[in-house]
Amino acid sequence: MSRTALVIGGGIAGPATAMALRKAGIEAVVHEARAEGDGDAGVFLTLGSNGIEALKAIDADRRATATGFATPELTLRGSKGRTLGVSKISSATAAPSMTIRRADLYRALHEEAVRRGVQVVHGKRLVSAEDTGDAVTATFADGTTATGDLLIGCDGVHSTVRRAVDPGAPAPSYAGLISLGGYARGVDTGAEPGSYTMIFGRRAFFGYAVAPDGEVWWFANVPRPAEPARGEVERIPADEWRRTLAGVFADDAGPAVPILEATATADIMPASPVHLLKRLPAWHRGRMIAVGDAAHAPSPSSGQGASLAIEDAVVLARCLRDAPSHAEAYPDFVRRRRPRVEKIVKQAARINNSKAAGPVGRLFLDAFMPLFLRAAARSSFTEEVYGHRTTWEVAA
Repeated sequence: MSRTALVIGGGIAGPATAMALRKAGIEAVVHEARAEGDGDAGVFLTLGSNGIEALKAIDADRRATATGFATPELTLRGSKGRTLGVSKISSATAAPSMTIRRADLYRALHEEAVRRGVQVVHGKRLVSAEDTGDAVTATFADGTTATGDLLIGCDGVHSTVRRAVDPGAPAPSYAGLISLGGYARGVDTGAEPGSYTMIFGRRAFFGYAVAPDGEVWWFANVPRPAEPARGEVERIPADEWRRTLAGVFADDAGPAVPILEATATADIMPASPVHLLKRLPAWHRGRMIAVGDAAHAPSPSSGQGASLAIEDAVVLARCLRDAPSHAEAYPDFVRRRRPRVEKIVKQAARINNSKAAGPVGRLFLDAFMPLFLRAAARSSFTEEVYGHRTTWEVAA
């Protein structure tokens, strides 16, 4: 008997999950809160070697990565310009990690899902979900409902599905950082195309990558101890952010200020608070399950949010394909995924702490970061993260 799934959320995880489910013989409909044509928010992201491998498992890697560029490693610098070290952000045995505009990845996955016959319904913001035992019904803000055999929450860090699974689930925690970024043209950073640089400034963190055409893609993480109200920092005008950031990075060595000055107002993306979800006790209940950021949200510092969500999509579909029912498939999925994702989330939280460090903490970083990098280079953690293979077939 065929099975149907309601996929809630149409960001990165949603279409990837729908395509994987379809490959497993499960008909999935994506229910997206945004209106059609709204696209996806955010600036750019890293799609790790492991994320690309997961896309290969569902034959979706070529279209998804077509507009990105390889960024296999990054250089870390201190506020005075000193090189703290070089960190690998790719597997040595797979395709290099790529930097890609989030909107481009969103568009590519949606177009590929639709091409394969996946239905995407827009303007459907979930307000509640009810498991009746033999089916699950979703109710949306516009008053409509939809019913399926399964409901899969791909609705991000502020997930409604997570609360439907467990009303007492922990809320995502604020990381003490505001993140924003943009694109600059006509500025010479001295860096080669494909290079990635991260600067631990005196007051904030600044990162940039140089695209093959010379455009500079940048982001900033600005410490703010008190959590802003929902939508507060998003409403701050781009020109005001430019002035603020120019002051924040004025005393730092490096090209942060020239990059900001070369960024057109329209190319400064809206700011947002950084949230993470360290551990979710229950990922599923009955016919409902949360995946991606809805179940485990690492901060952007991990460079793994999108990749882990795509891995989830493939592994969940594979578990549903191989198990007699969701009652066996869901626990198997959690058993396979929880240790990996929680280790990465924990590591990302440590990086966040260094980004939010005060002046004394910055001096500590300048002095001791090279030691940490050498230790990391000797460890297997980088290859454990980026060298992970998610395949369609289960290894014997």
